Amino acid sequence: MSAHTQEKVQSNALALLPLLVFLIIFLGSGIYHSIIGTEFAFYQIKAPIAAIPAIILALLLYKQKLNTAIEEFLQGASHPNLILMFMVFMLAGAFASVSGAIGSVDATVQLGLSLISAQFVLPMLFIIAAFIATAMGTSMGTIAACAPIAFGFSQATDITPLYAIGAVVGGAMFGDNLSMISDTTIAATRSQNVELRDKFKVNVWIALPAAIITLIVYFSLSHQSEAIQTKPYDIWLILPYLTVFFLAFTRLHVLAVLMIGVVLSGIMGLLNKPDFHLLQLNDSIYNGFVGMFEVALLSMLLGGLSALMQKAGGLQWLIQRIYAITRLFKFGTQRAGEFGISFLVIFSNLFVANNTVAIILSGDMAREVAKEYGIDPKRSAALLDIFSCVTQGIIPYGAQLLLACSIAKISPIELIGHIYYCWVLAIFAILAIVFHYPRLKTS
Repeated sequence: MSAHTQEKVQSNALALLPLLVFLIIFLGSGIYHSIIGTEFAFYQIKAPIAAIPAIILALLLYKQKLNTAIEEFLQGASHPNLILMFMVFMLAGAFASVSGAIGSVDATVQLGLSLISAQFVLPMLFIIAAFIATAMGTSMGTIAACAPIAFGFSQATDITPLYAIGAVVGGAMFGDNLSMISDTTIAATRSQNVELRDKFKVNVWIALPAAIITLIVYFSLSHQSEAIQTKPYDIWLILPYLTVFFLAFTRLHVLAVLMIGVVLSGIMGLLNKPDFHLLQLNDSIYNGFVGMFEVALLSMLLGGLSALMQKAGGLQWLIQRIYAITRLFKFGTQRAGEFGISFLVIFSNLFVANNTVAIILSGDMAREVAKEYGIDPKRSAALLDIFSCVTQGIIPYGAQLLLACSIAKISPIELIGHIYYCWVLAIFAILAIVFHYPRLKTS
């Protein structure tokens, strides 16, 4: 969003209330059922249902006519980024379902176990996800490709699924944060008027040490893993996953990569599995769609909700309050400004659940803060990208966690504490602000 557009929106704190209602219903129910010992506590109230009261409240709070509010909601729910996300959810579900039905996941896991020791599984998952995300520039596509394999490894070994899926999500966020073709990188650099490579030079000195510490943690976690006896596998069934992995390193669109994966999985199943026929392929694809419907619907509902809150001035109010707080620090350290920039993107991300949109929303204000406090634009761009990455990687209603948890059938609330990279990255980013690291050369 441009500065001109932001100025037209009158700030309104009350506009933030609907998302708070959603969080109270969704998280509150999960916490309550956890306390009383209910199994699958966070699945007792479905997230899309919890979103409905919040949407109704947002429509009622909108100052214009109800029909106008509904139109704004629909525009937000049908944003191109959300449509892309919806398609990724659907195709990822179909690919996971078909490849699972034909035994492709099991074969890939057995190949992996025959090549590496069980104690290296978690570091390997993190590294592979990091490389793929860096090449693709998208964490969503990376999670769609890697999460089924990670879940398969957890079932074949004594590794907890939360650790395996957490490694994939962490690696995906690392690669997405550093990738030169990531939309978050492009948004951050454009909003601060800096070159991609300049932002990378700052970003890498913070992200890479965090990744190394994360790898050390994963080595220590899987050090006691027992050796697993591998089983025979059909090498042809691995072809769909190998194809998806290799295509991920090309510039081919993520939807094309996943579609090729679905088609190739179907062909391999029809050729190599005598009991797998066209009707089973049809059922597998449809079951994959059904399995992803809840998270895809939630993403669109929250997209419409965030659009209403943004149009009603909720996000503008939030950004202005944070900006005002930074201006109180007239003893005037750069650290105050850098923390202000970080909080701008963190809170924007919490309310829109999309790291790219959060950067766009807070980018203009962040640039003003950077000028006022004498912060190098390279640092402000890096901080925007880093803290949007951190936030997006740990919010339970974000697309990344919803996708990963749908594939692995686990709760996003449970997963939050196991995405070690995002937490470690947050610590390193805070230290970078406190100690003004890395030191940039003045031109």
